[in-house]
Amino acid sequence: MDIAVSDLVQVFGTAPNEIVALERVTHRFPSQKVSCILGPSGCGKSTMVQIIGGIEAYTSGRIEIGGNTNEPLGTHSVVVWQQLNLFPWRSVIDNVAFGLEMQGVAKAERHERARALIASVGLRGFEGHRPPQLSGGMRQRVALARALIMQRPIMLMDEPFAALDAQTKIVMQEELVRIYEANKMTIVFVTHAIDEAILLGDEVVVMTARPGRIKEVLRVDLPRPRVQEMVNTPEFGRLYDRALHLIREEVLNAMRQQDAMVSAA
Repeated sequence: MDIAVSDLVQVFGTAPNEIVALERVTHRFPSQKVSCILGPSGCGKSTMVQIIGGIEAYTSGRIEIGGNTNEPLGTHSVVVWQQLNLFPWRSVIDNVAFGLEMQGVAKAERHERARALIASVGLRGFEGHRPPQLSGGMRQRVALARALIMQRPIMLMDEPFAALDAQTKIVMQEELVRIYEANKMTIVFVTHAIDEAILLGDEVVVMTARPGRIKEVLRVDLPRPRVQEMVNTPEFGRLYDRALHLIREEVLNAMRQQDAMVSAA
């Protein structure tokens, strides 16, 4: 299920203090592919994901999900956040099954489905544990299972691995690659990390500093399934150098914007 964004504009506040977060963004995120959005802080990456997911209203433009503009945004998608929003007082199995519980699915059925997903993300035996008893990587796996249980064709991921240590982040990237290969969802993945964007994505959508626009789309033709060793290949290196060149300019622009705002205050 593809996502077509046309002339998307998002403005926060009112004149003279309005902030243009997104300015006429147009892109088609292809069906059953991984699109990674890369850009400096404040460029509207997370805002666009929240709009696509139906969490936030937008100022103007058009969004079509699978060619349909009639269904409410968010109907076919699920979001995985950096802040996982797990319920600390609920067990792993009840966290994973929460969405089904809200849909009125009987306890026996939702627990059966939750157990299967918990096992699939390598957490068999931890069904009765609570989030504070788990490591960061294990909590992230719970969040992935909670999203997967909803069986939505679109997964929106807002910097889900940013808070993890380097080793756990690698493991979770590999886990996401495995999950994608098994389910072939449409994934839109927000990140600040160039290597992560190239390793995971079929395309890297590079955004400008605020107001957020699409600067360039890099096609990633590395073979799947992806493995960490690919970062040492010439193909990966060429993509990395191009993305670094693009993003360095925008990070510098964002820093100049911040300096100007401080000077004007």
